[in-house]
Amino acid sequence: MNIRRAENRDIKRILELLGQVLEIHAKIRPDIFVSGTTKYSEDDLKEMILDDEKPIFVATDESDTVLGYAFCQLKSPAFTSTMVPHKSLFIDDLCVDENARGQRIGEKIFEYVKDEAKKLGCYEVTLNVWKGNESAEHFYEKMGMTTKERMMEIILDERKI
Repeated sequence: MNIRRAENRDIKRILELLGQVLEIHAKIRPDIFVSGTTKYSEDDLKEMILDDEKPIFVATDESDTVLGYAFCQLKSPAFTSTMVPHKSLFIDDLCVDENARGQRIGEKIFEYVKDEAKKLGCYEVTLNVWKGNESAEHFYEKMGMTTKERMMEIILDERKI
C-alpha cells in the first residue's frame, strides 16, 4: 500500500468513496444528509487537489487503485487574547472503501496525516464525528484521539426527523 497526495486521475474513485461515506451519514441523520449525493463535485475536487491548504491524501493498492482517503484542511483558530495561537490539521473526511475495511488502511492513513501535520508544524490534528457513528468514534479513540469540545443541538422542527 502507498499513501500519496491525490491527483486528477483519482477523482472518479474518490467520488465513489465520498458516496459511501454520505450513505453512512444519511442513515444516521436523514434529516440533514441527502442520500445519493456527495459532499464535493468533480470540479470541487479538481480545485482541492491543487490547494496546499486543503491536501487530500489517498491510500492505493499495488495497482494504484484508491482504497481510502483523508481530506484535510490547515486551520489556525481565530486569535483572541484568551487563546494560544496555533496551527491545526483538520481531517474533514476520512474513508476506507467498504470492501477494504479491516486491513488497517484507515490506521495507516491516520498515521500518515499525523506525520504530515508534524511536518507542517501543527500543534494538533482534529476532526468531527457525527453522533450515532459509533464505529468511527471507536476508531478515532483507538487512534488516541479524545473529545476536545462537543456541539449540541435541539431540533425545533420534529417533522424533519
